[in-house]
Amino acid sequence: MSISKTKLAGWLPAVILPTATTLQLIRVMQSSGGNVSALSWFLFGLANVGAYLFTEKYFSIQALLSFALTAVLDFVIVGLVLTT
Repeated sequence: MSISKTKLAGWLPAVILPTATTLQLIRVMQSSGGNVSALSWFLFGLANVGAYLFTEKYFSIQALLSFALTAVLDFVIVGLVLTT
């Protein structure tokens, strides 16, 4: 069973974006979050919401993971940075 280049291209951001954001979230939770820009992560969150809406694939697992989940994680980071 082989995966097409198009499917792979859809799964790469679906795996990489939330994973990278989760790594940052863990780092913020382990430290005070003082070296993290809340504004940058807020803007990343807005960009991910925009990308999710732009795809118009609201029920696609790749879009949900890539953009919607990552946006939620971005906003969690913002909340943690602002409250620590």
